[in-house]
Amino acid sequence: MKHMHYTEVEEQIPAEEGVRDVTVRWAISEKDGAKNFAMRVFTFQPGGHTPHHKHDWEHEIFVLEGNGILRSEEKREPLRPGDFMFIKPGEMHQMRNESDRVFRVICLIPYKK
Repeated sequence: MKHMHYTEVEEQIPAEEGVRDVTVRWAISEKDGAKNFAMRVFTFQPGGHTPHHKHDWEHEIFVLEGNGILRSEEKREPLRPGDFMFIKPGEMHQMRNESDRVFRVICLIPYKK
């Protein structure tokens, strides 16, 4: 069993091109023995964002704090604490922090099979 506070996990800068002012903490991963999903905590500084991108796997995302924007191909939707998202494989998406406060989310992804 693993029990920690997320701030005890090393903060890293995501390797993806187009990421700006975002850090990630791999709270649960394969190194913990998780065989199906990874749990990550992303922190977006003001002005921070992920690239507008898509991939072959789904995302489940839950907003912990702050306000952000979810951008798809068709629209931009405001995000606030308590909101959750399901992003299907192949869907274009981007998260942005256009506020002056930190924006933080939990993001679950399956391991590539």
